[in-house]
Amino acid sequence: MRAFLRFVLLLIVVIVAFLLLMPTKVQPVAWNPAPAPSLAGGVYADNQKLEVVERVGAADIDGPEALLLEGNELITGLHDGRVIRTSLDGKVTKVLTNTGGRPLGLARHPNGLLVIADGVKGLLSLDAQGRLTPLTTLANGVPFGFIDDVAIDKSGHYAYFSDATSRWGYGKDGEAIIEHGGDGRLLRYDFQTGKTSLLLDKLEFANGVTLGPDDAFVLVNETGAYRISRYWLTGPKAGTHDLFIDNLPGLPDNLAFNGHDRFWVALYAPRNKLLDATAPHPFIRKMIVRALSVLPKPVEKRAFALGLDLDGKVIANLQDASDGNYSPITTVREYGDWLYFGSLKAQHMARLPLAKALH
Repeated sequence: MRAFLRFVLLLIVVIVAFLLLMPTKVQPVAWNPAPAPSLAGGVYADNQKLEVVERVGAADIDGPEALLLEGNELITGLHDGRVIRTSLDGKVTKVLTNTGGRPLGLARHPNGLLVIADGVKGLLSLDAQGRLTPLTTLANGVPFGFIDDVAIDKSGHYAYFSDATSRWGYGKDGEAIIEHGGDGRLLRYDFQTGKTSLLLDKLEFANGVTLGPDDAFVLVNETGAYRISRYWLTGPKAGTHDLFIDNLPGLPDNLAFNGHDRFWVALYAPRNKLLDATAPHPFIRKMIVRALSVLPKPVEKRAFALGLDLDGKVIANLQDASDGNYSPITTVREYGDWLYFGSLKAQHMARLPLAKALH
């Protein structure tokens, strides 16, 4: 019995020492998030609208994060670096390229180039002959750490894209979000000059990017701050920025505009009560980082996406917390009568009739 008690005491000492002393690069910054909106009622009330999504495109693929629909085919990027084109029924699949990194965002340039936001390789372009060309890998002398998403204006002059975190590389999203160091950036690449300019910095894990009506502004998700920021490109507010929507109920990932009157936001997961509660306490958050190096991340497996109007008002709330749901949803795009969904971790893409989403 005494030997057992000594063992338990030693184990406790080891665990405490691990939580207090294990070296980590993460240096948490204190902040105070607003109380998370309720999922029990109100505009974000729990529902099962995403329970009826159907599989679409190729199956048994790993992490179809971004997606584009062209004709009756989907284009997506996978965990192993491949960018593929697949028929909607999944019977025909073609590999367009392999970036050797992690393609996370896709956009089609008016001249036909496929522009790829690669979390490892930077901003790339793929031409019709299959030639892969690096476009840019740094801005203001700071190399990109984690390129995440890209959008191209109608003229084809600029690509707007996000560097989620210049300090942390791809795969270190958890460390970057817990640290809350504000090292994300919104950037613009000029196809005519080849120059990259900084539009916004100090963003909390800059993620999804999309342009608004008439390219008047660009939106960027700040995953680590549960909000969407807006940078004005034209009009009297040009060069300034404000909040499009704040205090979201989850972690916003990718972002898309339907070209007319709606934005769609993918929420990776609902907010975590423990992380919110410890936000003002860097010392505790550092212990959480150490614990999560050996324990699974406390991420709720819930399919979650929102529709927003042009003023940032919630007009669609799509969820599914049932077993086997399609999650995490990291991309939502509206094409015709359907909403299409991509996921950083799922094995296929999915879709839902638009009428059911807006009902």
